[in-house]
Amino acid sequence: MFHVGGARSALYNWAVARKAGGTFVLRIEDTDAARNKPEWIDGIVSALAAIGIDESDPAFEGPYFQSQNAERHRQAGLQLLAVGRAYYCDCTREQVAERTGSAQLGYDGFCRDRGLEYEAGRALRFRTPDEGSTVVVDLIRGEPSFPNAAIEDFVIARGDGSPVFLIANVVDDLDEGITEVIRGEEHLSNTPKQQLLWEALGAVPPVWAHLPVIVNEKRQKLSKRRDKVALEDYLAEGYLPEAMVNYLMLLGWGPGEDREIRPYAELEQLFDIKDVNGSSAFFDVKKLAAFNGEYIRALDPAAFVAACAPWLRAPHAPWPAESFDQALFETVAPLAQTRITVLSEITAYVDFLFLDRPVDDEAGWAKAMKPGAAGILRDARAALAALAEGPSWRAEGLKAVLEAVSEKNGLKLGKAQAPIRVAVTGRTVGLPLFESLQALGRARTLARIDAALARLEP
Repeated sequence: MFHVGGARSALYNWAVARKAGGTFVLRIEDTDAARNKPEWIDGIVSALAAIGIDESDPAFEGPYFQSQNAERHRQAGLQLLAVGRAYYCDCTREQVAERTGSAQLGYDGFCRDRGLEYEAGRALRFRTPDEGSTVVVDLIRGEPSFPNAAIEDFVIARGDGSPVFLIANVVDDLDEGITEVIRGEEHLSNTPKQQLLWEALGAVPPVWAHLPVIVNEKRQKLSKRRDKVALEDYLAEGYLPEAMVNYLMLLGWGPGEDREIRPYAELEQLFDIKDVNGSSAFFDVKKLAAFNGEYIRALDPAAFVAACAPWLRAPHAPWPAESFDQALFETVAPLAQTRITVLSEITAYVDFLFLDRPVDDEAGWAKAMKPGAAGILRDARAALAALAEGPSWRAEGLKAVLEAVSEKNGLKLGKAQAPIRVAVTGRTVGLPLFESLQALGRARTLARIDAALARLEP
């Protein structure tokens, strides 16, 4: 599944590439076969497409597969060996730990000058400079400096000859003409090593930008083991892609004005990677829902009806397919559009129209059916029964009738509505009551009030 942090990184890369007239490159780093499957790659491509990063766009290039460039990675390692920037090492972790007295101190350079030739099991290590510092020019974090003496001679090819991620990444960046690398801050610790590799291969390193980590409400880094982090999960719940894009673009960056709700095309033109804040970005689900509600309300009515479709049929809809009435739904859709923040909420707003009986919400029933509720229902039943189906059964007339019932019972209309709403819809919150009764129709409304009375007065 596509992590929302990865989606944000992709959007920032996409914005930089398109604004500069450049190219966004999708590379699948698939050298670890156990962690890569074709369907996962399809998922990445489809997730990117969902947020507007489409492979049909001229700014999109790829996907490239790192595994197809393995020979180039190997040759780069041998190139470094030939010029004395790499050497073979036969040390085991246990041997290094025994010499240094700690498994945490890293490699001690034992094989630097042993002149070992290649044999199976011997790793190829990069020889880091003994003096000076490696300065990383980062568009977000300034110019962090890393003392070379603190960077161990790191492995660039395993004992079986297979290149590791660090050199594979550098070689692929070189071959693909990468000029800017925009990625999560967890990769910052790799950057001085990669920059040393770029320089050792005779190339100028790219521009770096390391994005702040995204955290939850407890300020813990978003974790797939603990938090909902998959872009697909949010889309499946009914968050609109446009709202997700708008929200993700603002995680760590802002256009510098009060207005946050903006189309992507506008955000793209305003975006500057140098303005991204280096502090952790809080993934506020409530704010995301508020964004989504704004986007839902802005939909054309027909577009809203179409967007709701997945939640009006199995497996989301609790009613039989033959009970659904598209025309009836379209009459109440405008009322729901102003109330929901996530498309999946639509099911609960309209289920009373398509179920034979309203849902059984014990908590809602107990809250609404307090002493006096039966009297209100009896009076409402009698007053409503006096209305005929047709022109008389309209929201305005129904409101007038129920206002009279509330006045008779010495209650404000809102208080009198509660038992009627639960009797008819099964819920304490929903669409406006009078419009709901109009949509449900006279016969079904009276039958549901009768059922509620029977439950209250068996």
